[in-house]
Amino acid sequence: MNNENSLPDEIISSKIYFIRLQKVMLDADLAELYGVETKQLKRQVRRNI
Repeated sequence: MNNENSLPDEIISSKIYFIRLQKVMLDADLAELYGVETKQLKRQVRRNI
């Protein structure tokens, strides 16, 4: 899949952290990847649990 909106794997991989043997991403990093504010991302997560 090669389109204009895709990000290099290195950028995404650098935002994944291992915490207590689980892969996690910070909400601020996810919001940046999706191009929205952290507040807006968290609101959508709460609405779509």
